[in-house]
Amino acid sequence: MRLLENIQSVLIDLDGTVLHGDRLIKGAVETIEALQNAGKKVAFLSNRGNLSRAEGLERLRGHGIYVEKEAIIFSSTVTARFIKAHYPKASVWVLGNKGLGEEICAHDIPIAQTPEEADFVVVTLHDAITYDELNNAFRATSADARIIATNSDKTYPNEEGPAIDVAGFIGAIEAATGRKTELVVGKPSCFMAEAALDYVGTEAKHCLIVGDSMESDIALGRLQGMKTALVLTGNTTEEALTHVPERRQPDAVFESIADLRGEL
Repeated sequence: MRLLENIQSVLIDLDGTVLHGDRLIKGAVETIEALQNAGKKVAFLSNRGNLSRAEGLERLRGHGIYVEKEAIIFSSTVTARFIKAHYPKASVWVLGNKGLGEEICAHDIPIAQTPEEADFVVVTLHDAITYDELNNAFRATSADARIIATNSDKTYPNEEGPAIDVAGFIGAIEAATGRKTELVVGKPSCFMAEAALDYVGTEAKHCLIVGDSMESDIALGRLQGMKTALVLTGNTTEEALTHVPERRQPDAVFESIADLRGEL
């Protein structure tokens, strides 16, 4: 039986699966178009917490990938939704690129006037961080702000290879303050899964998740009862799979997302 048989929706990771930094992975556009033409509902499920959905939409369209904004499910958006739903009076301090702040503000969550007034520090990737920005997050946390992270990935693949991800920034704040992160929103959490399933309107058993990370993409799919497909264009090598227990193995392994077309 082909992998995509009985699959109604496909959840696709971005970094290491569709893109290396700003460089498109060969065959990604053609595969996404083939899935859409076959009637599969496609969503992009990414731990990118430093981008807003508007930035993500512009980025994808720049590569010839056309979806509605709601099909882009970033950990920044899911984090903002969580705070708005569960802590409606909270104010936050943001450590990350401007996209995270844009998503926070788009959900009508106030940014604290000073670090010491924040109820939460929201930490994500910041690839242009300054000392003052890191120190302000330290000040907020030292004044009893609770820490929420968009994700806890150690690395992500860019054009030059593995690059430091959110775990490095979490580590800096935790080490300096002695405080611990209370919540990690990104994959493989239930928060990301629920957001994706709400959008596609499909039962988990009729979903396929495609990604390059065993710890986030494949783990999320396995825990939710989805089909899983690992691509070897990002964080995971074929050799690394030999150390993974059978029950945690993906349903399929592909050299790249281009090979997924053969399952239609």
